[in-house]
Amino acid sequence: MTVFAYSILAAGWLFWVAPFLLFHRKTGTARKIDPRARWGILLIGIAYSALWQAHFWERSPALWQIALELLFFALAAALSWTARRALGKQWRIEAGLNADHELITSGPYRILRHPIYTSMLCTLLGTGVLITPWWLLLISIAAFVAGTEIRVHVEDSLLGSHFGGRFQDYKQNVPAYIPFLR
Repeated sequence: MTVFAYSILAAGWLFWVAPFLLFHRKTGTARKIDPRARWGILLIGIAYSALWQAHFWERSPALWQIALELLFFALAAALSWTARRALGKQWRIEAGLNADHELITSGPYRILRHPIYTSMLCTLLGTGVLITPWWLLLISIAAFVAGTEIRVHVEDSLLGSHFGGRFQDYKQNVPAYIPFLR
């Protein structure tokens, strides 16, 4: 059962990251980049790093942990593939705008303004429920949310400055990255 659970973990990460690696070269040239979002990237990196700090290999995961892992990684993969495809050349690691930037509101962007962050949260949770003690998972979630909030604030500011009222309407009607929370 342990080998099965860790195989799912490895496959889940691969399926989640694949669209970003496969389509990385098809991004547009940034006209404007906001470097403040790098602080968010740093905190998100710390959050993911915290997941791996316990001796997970010394215990066997329970069936409920494997079930949650599967659920979270299925959601993460579905969101990363559909969101990356919908974004097209707008996608980049750094927060920025292309000269011909478009406001994407189709696909998963109809439900969430930042579905890639939702997919990242699902990856964090899928990993965390399997290998991380609850107290360390809570610390990881807190660091992730702090980093993601920085990124969301910076990206929303960029989009608001470029698209004005159109983005403000979208922002009012569509949650950032956690469904049903505005």
